[in-house]
Amino acid sequence: MIASTTFTVDGYDIVETKGLVRGIIVRSPTISQGILGGLKNIIGGQIGAYTTMCEQTRSQAYDEMVAHAKAMGANAIVGVRYDASSVEPRGGAVEVLCYGTAVVITKRAS
Repeated sequence: MIASTTFTVDGYDIVETKGLVRGIIVRSPTISQGILGGLKNIIGGQIGAYTTMCEQTRSQAYDEMVAHAKAMGANAIVGVRYDASSVEPRGGAVEVLCYGTAVVITKRAS
């Protein structure tokens, strides 16, 4: 699956637009991630446990978006974006949304 943050794919023509696709993951840190994150907040620095959790969450949201596009018969996604928001008041759980437009592309004749 080709995915692009732009609305075109170099060397290809969009021949059909399938529609909006998305992948949504809601995740909260594990107890150990919460403890490590709390300690890092006190002393400062990069919070590696949170970084890993966020990257895994973005990857899962992306994979769900791709699966949604495949189910619609698309072979590419354009205009890919991520969004994240807290779904609990004290920063417990975070929603990560990955979305774009599913399209069918064909290689442009040279």
